[in-house]
Order: sequence, then structure tokens, then C-alpha cells
Amino acid sequence: MLSVLGIDTSNYTTSASLIDIEKMNVYQSKMMLPVKSGEIGIRQSDAVFHHTKQLPVVISDLMKKSKIVGSQIKAVGVSKSPRMIEGSYMPCFLVGEGFASSFSSLCGVDLYKTSHQIGHILAALFSAGKLDHIKKKEAFIAFHISGGTTDCLLCEPLDDDVLCVTEIGTSLDLKAGQAIDRIGVKLGFDFPCGQELEKLALKSKMNYKTKPALKGNNCCLSGLQNICKKMLSDGALNCDIAKFCLTYISDTLIAMSNRARETYKNYPIMFAGGVMSDKIIKDKISERLSNVYFAEPEFSCDNAVGTALFAAIKKELI
Repeated sequence: MLSVLGIDTSNYTTSASLIDIEKMNVYQSKMMLPVKSGEIGIRQSDAVFHHTKQLPVVISDLMKKSKIVGSQIKAVGVSKSPRMIEGSYMPCFLVGEGFASSFSSLCGVDLYKTSHQIGHILAALFSAGKLDHIKKKEAFIAFHISGGTTDCLLCEPLDDDVLCVTEIGTSLDLKAGQAIDRIGVKLGFDFPCGQELEKLALKSKMNYKTKPALKGNNCCLSGLQNICKKMLSDGALNCDIAKFCLTYISDTLIAMSNRARETYKNYPIMFAGGVMSDKIIKDKISERLSNVYFAEPEFSCDNAVGTALFAAIKKELI
């Protein structure tokens, strides 16, 4: 059996994956980083500590699930930074990078380093059955929507680095995942709040029309937080506040997509990142935009499948 290992130690999740190249079976194991009740994030020093404790547990679980042995692993891929741009750095990624480097040296296998963002994009392409964009060198647009990013990206496949990613739109203030978590915490949920906010929003009978705040190809989401705070103080139902929040984010992503298509009219659009596991957001985008792709939830939220795919592509195994 020929396999590839992927590692990702992001600001939210300790993740590892194995891909059986011959059958293209994917195995995953992951653990969320613990966040204290009422808080909306985690300090980097705490993230590094928890990754250091959790990664051995995640790797052990992965090996049991897959029944793959170390000698069958022929390459390892790891995220070394949030994005592949100069100055992009978070200490939490050092844990995964250190493990992957040690594994590579001990086992004599090739090591391939990429970004958390590219990992998300590749995992989403794989999940949607669109990995051929890479093989055929077909450019596309990707949205990476998470707690740390609300980015619209031009993705151009390359021979050397797999993907060249160019930002063509972003949030100028609050990110979509941040807005969801801050509003969710105000409504009494523990961080991260996405799943609980979606469940709450499904109870609402309201239908909202929102006005996204765009500046060129970019958006601003701080106003969403302010509106939701006012709704809460005015006595609006919690479910209606949740519904407004997710509607506003959906409408913002649709508006950003339309702006992008003014320049890149025929390009398909891929949506990736943890926020895109929200079915309400996904369904609203699907209703109003054509030629769009989404990853399944297990490939939308933080995972290490994309880093494994990066290694497999670089080693020319797929």
C-alpha cells in the first residue's frame, strides 16, 4: 500500500490525515483545541501547548483507523503558515512542522511544506470532485472563509508550487468566522459557535434582506456585529439574531462573488474553510450563484487532507 501523510496544527484544530494512493481512501483524525467558556479565541502559547499534547494522540488514532503502517508512507505534507505570503506566521504551525520534519528524517521520506490556506483549497477541490483543475492547469476562484480569513482568491495551478494564490478581495475588518463566534458567545454559546448558531437560526421564521458593506472587491463585517448587538438589546429573539447573522454573511459572499465575476466571468468558484460547513450559508449561495462548488463539511472545517494531497501532487503520486 502506497500512502501519504498530512499534518495541520492550526489555531483551532490538531489534524492529521492519511491517503491510500492506490484506492484514494482518505482517513482523518482531529481534535479541537480547548477554549475556556465565554472566551472567543486562544493565545498562541496555549495553542502550541495543546498541539504538543494532542498531536501524538491524533497520530495514534489515525494509525488505528487506517491500519496503515509507517513503512507504507512515502511522503509527508504539512502546513507551515496560514498563507503562502511573506510575513505570514503563527507559532501554532511550528508543532506540526516540527513533527513532519522529524518524521521525514527518521523514515527517509520526502517532506513538502505548504500553507493552511492551500490545504483548505485542495481538500475542498478533492471533496467536490474537482481536483482535475490542478491537473489540467485550469484557473478558478476560491473563497477561504474561516475564523481568520474572509478571502476571495484567484487560484492558478503551477508545475512547481501546485497553486499560485492571489488575493482579489478580503474583509477589511472582522472576518466571517470571528463575527459568528462573537455573536454566538453573546447569545450564550461556547467558542467555536458555528454549529450551535446554525441550529438556532433554523428555528427562526424570519426572512431578512441585508445590505452588504463593500469597498471595491472587499467587504466590511464589523457593522454586522453592531447590528446584532442592537437586535439583542432591543429584545429580538435569539434565533432571529442568528438567522440575520448568517444571512448577512451569505449576502456578503454573494456580493463579493458578483464583483469577482465582473473580471473573471467564466471562472468556477470554490468555497472552502470552516464557515462553509454551514448549510444555511451554502444553500443561499447555491440558490443565487451558478458554477459554484462546495466541500463536504468534514473537508470544509480544519483538516489535514489538503496537506497530504499537496505532498501527493508534488511527488507525482496523483
